Amino acid sequence: MEFTQRFVHFPITRTLNPILFSILFLFFISNSNSVHGRHHFQKKQGNPTSSNVSPQNPSYAPSLPPSPIDNGDGNPNDPNPDPCIFDVRSYGAVGDCSTDDTQAFIEAWNEACQTESGTLLAPSDYNFTITSTIFSGPCKPGFTFQIDGTLMPPDGPDCWPNDDSKKQWLVFYRVDGMALQGNGLIEGNGEKWWDLPCKPHRGPNGSTLPGPCDSPALIRFFDCSNLHVQGLRIHNSPQFHVKFDACENVLIENLFIDSPALSPNTDGIHVENTKFVGIYNSVIRNGDDCVSIGAGCSHVDIENITCGPGHGISIGSLGVHHTQACVSNVTVTNVVIKNSDNGVRIKTWQGGMGSVTFITFESVLMENVRNCIIIDQYYCFTKGCTNQTSAVFVSDVAYRNIKGTYDVRSPPMHFACSDTVPCTNITLSEVELLPYEGEMVADPFCWNAYGGMETLTIPPITCLQDGAPQSIEESTVYRC
Repeated sequence: MEFTQRFVHFPITRTLNPILFSILFLFFISNSNSVHGRHHFQKKQGNPTSSNVSPQNPSYAPSLPPSPIDNGDGNPNDPNPDPCIFDVRSYGAVGDCSTDDTQAFIEAWNEACQTESGTLLAPSDYNFTITSTIFSGPCKPGFTFQIDGTLMPPDGPDCWPNDDSKKQWLVFYRVDGMALQGNGLIEGNGEKWWDLPCKPHRGPNGSTLPGPCDSPALIRFFDCSNLHVQGLRIHNSPQFHVKFDACENVLIENLFIDSPALSPNTDGIHVENTKFVGIYNSVIRNGDDCVSIGAGCSHVDIENITCGPGHGISIGSLGVHHTQACVSNVTVTNVVIKNSDNGVRIKTWQGGMGSVTFITFESVLMENVRNCIIIDQYYCFTKGCTNQTSAVFVSDVAYRNIKGTYDVRSPPMHFACSDTVPCTNITLSEVELLPYEGEMVADPFCWNAYGGMETLTIPPITCLQDGAPQSIEESTVYRC
């Protein structure tokens, strides 16, 4: 440093006044420290964490709330110093559990969505209440909806605004390239919805009564693409927790979804008319399907998921009201399913059309699961459904390395295929299922099911018909 060099070469002699020497020495030490401080802690304008982190990590971390520092605009308490971070508090959100913060979220969305690499931030340590809202795109590239605090809807149907839809809460519509993420919680406040008398077995003496029954899906993506949903905790949805309709290129990972085992219709993740989906590294506990795959889906990859309690992983239900349903190229691997009513299931209504093809269930561990492996082409809510002549065609389904324990109230393998449209090319390999308690059920069920075993199974399955049926009716109703 220049000042230090000048001091070293200053002509000090033995006759220098001691007092003057002391003054010069103190002046050097003071200025030397000042220069050192400026060199290492120089403040960068627009960096919301520059006052409390070292220069080695000056970038903003979206999972952390912004610090109330001076952003150069003369307001040291502005919670939104970064021009790409749109903190909902800057738009009037209170986050006290009771104030309606809907308008603040809408205004923050409108600005963040139209900013390249914009982030809408719901910061930690706040509890935001918002009503049913549709967040519409398109947005600029790199948009992030960052939830580090808690988001929740009004508490039950009696608190729901009369003009709001009771079928959905947060809807993201026509958004491309969005990330929904954070360390926060989406709390669904679903208990009062589950207790409606119209819900299954919620009426007196376990009955189901007529009456209003609409319940909102908690999060819905409609006509979106290139989505990334990660890191969130999602609890107690009134109905489906996360739903994807007519979407493409969806990555879902590191979610924790949790609702009671008896909460009705609370599917964890539901996809329909959606293609190229990855669901990874998540835990789902709920009262219905852990993951449900509806009509119009293809190229769905599910891996490293823990399910249960719940109803397992389901394809369907498909073909209701004589509709066409097409599902193909679904892979489920490295999954744990425990304390569930079903394991891996394909369920279709009689009278439907279309097909379910190229499905693989591999390396699935069952723990106390009823109906570990099931194809049910007679799916029906009541006992009054009549036989139909058409059905969704099920073919090319593989079960490999399926092991664990089953609830002996039902056979661990159940293939109930249509009378007129048999299931074909079912493959079993390394299937070993033992009773969780009690004696082994040594009689798996098959009806009009064709396929083969690559290895012996436990329990043995002898009802699966070898090869393929002599003929399958050539008809456009089975084509997708």
